[in-house]
Amino acid sequence: MHTVAVLSQKGGAGKTTLVLNLAVAFEQKGQSVAVIDLDPQASAAGWKDSRAGDSPYVVSLPHTRLSQALQAAEESGAAVALVDTAPHSEGAALAAAKAADVVLIPCRAGILDLRAIATTAELVKLAGKPAYVVLNAVPPRANQILADARQAVAVHGLDVAPVAIQQRAPYAHALTVGKTAQEYEPNGKAAEETAQLYMWLRSILG
Repeated sequence: MHTVAVLSQKGGAGKTTLVLNLAVAFEQKGQSVAVIDLDPQASAAGWKDSRAGDSPYVVSLPHTRLSQALQAAEESGAAVALVDTAPHSEGAALAAAKAADVVLIPCRAGILDLRAIATTAELVKLAGKPAYVVLNAVPPRANQILADARQAVAVHGLDVAPVAIQQRAPYAHALTVGKTAQEYEPNGKAAEETAQLYMWLRSILG
């Protein structure tokens, strides 16, 4: 089983949205997924409560139970575990990073958000795991913003995922009805972006 941790010590970075869209992308490709929600706000678990159907599996628990949850997920046949974490919680973030094969760090392209990834970058270095920044909520036609953001990320010794997530309404609208972008608008640009990000992540996981 592969484990992917999604971390950001800054609130509003889009961690839960990224986790849920990737979880459904894996499910749609026939791979069983476990979403482990370490955020006390339990946003991922709340989304699952509003969703029709049994998949993907979502469990909310404290980070001190992460190893047991990962073991249970693997024993139940999950191919991938996606770990959603809380902002401002170094203990949960470090536990998730240490347990992960790959760490994704969603980050908006604004300068304040980019500066705020320093703490997350330090946690990833402590864990010694490969990590990639996923630029999120990028304004359309923002090539210069993307270029500046990549330079800002490089200062922290982090790589940037080749797929950026643009600011698109279906990401938000879908979550309110227990869906993800690719379910809400299957032929839309948000669904296309998610598919591209999934394919890249699959290539990283091997």
